[in-house]
This record gives sequence, structure tokens and C-alpha cells, in this order.
Amino acid sequence: MGRSAPIPPTNAPGGPTVAVRRFLDGLYRTSGVVAAVFLALIAALVLVQIVGRALGYLVPSTDDLAGFFLVATSFLALAHTLKANGHIRVELLLQRLPPGARRPAEIAALAIGASITVYFAWFAIDLAWLSWRFGDMSQGVFAMPLWVPQSGMALGLIILAIAFVDELALALRGRIDVAEEERLGERGASGAE
Repeated sequence: MGRSAPIPPTNAPGGPTVAVRRFLDGLYRTSGVVAAVFLALIAALVLVQIVGRALGYLVPSTDDLAGFFLVATSFLALAHTLKANGHIRVELLLQRLPPGARRPAEIAALAIGASITVYFAWFAIDLAWLSWRFGDMSQGVFAMPLWVPQSGMALGLIILAIAFVDELALALRGRIDVAEEERLGERGASGAE
């Protein structure tokens, strides 16, 4: 039997694993930036409202828009916050477990979180779809199709679901980050030569 050529590692520099990792990290970062933009827009609306009142002019629908922007800010920031370890986590519980039980408990918590988030993302998508289908509009001076703010919620939950599945995959793999994957890829590439 002849010797087959070695299979290149999937985590080689520029390989699929590193590319996916960079894409996902960019997705979470972009989601956080967009959430920050909506937060800045809320601040701008408040400022416009304050200046308008000082000049004796009532700016219509700023409350409605601020509410829509708040939904987008809150949901689009969830994945970035999860990946930055900003959410309340089960670390306090995990630290009290024996070393052999920590990893299975973390994996179970991430699997439950991923399942719940996928469930909520599905229903947020369905809600936005039904609002679009039936032409639901917001009430107030500035009538906006409800699917627009609901889409921000659905998108944020989709990205959060991806982040939970990503965290679960990392926990199952042993939490290797991009720098470690690149080092492993360089070792694998130099070993194959």
C-alpha cells in the first residue's frame, strides 16, 4: 500500500477554521458597533428633544423612535456582550464544582442557553414575518412598519444564537482562540513539510 499525502490541517493559517473564527469575531464586533450607533442615535434624539423644548418646539415621535432604537441596541449588543464575558454567567457555580465536573456543567449551560436562544430567535423571526405579511404599523404620529424594529430584535437574537453555538463549540473543543489556532496551524504546516 502506498503512502497517501498528509491531509493539511483545517486550522492552518488562512484555513477554514481561522477564516470562520475571524468571520464570527467580526460579526460579533460589527453587531456591537451597530448597537453602539443606535445608542448614539438615542442620545441624539434626547438632545434634539431637549433643544426643541428649550426653543418651545415639540419634536414629534422621538419617544417612538427612541423605543425602536432601544430594541435594536439591546438585542444587537447581546452577542458582543456574551463574547466579552459581560453577561451574568454561571462562573460562581462552576468555580465551586470539582474540576472534573466544571467542563460538563459549562457545556450543559451553554447547550441550554443555545437552545433557548434559538427558540426565541425563531419566534422573533416569525413575529417580524407576520408583521410584514399583515402590514402591521406602529401607532403614533410617525407610523412605521412594525417589522422594521422587530427585525432588529430578530437579527440580534440570530447573532446571539450563533454566539451561543460558537461558545458551545469552543467549550467542546477546549477553548482554542485564533492566536492558538494560528500557532497550531504553523506547527502543522511545518510538520507536514
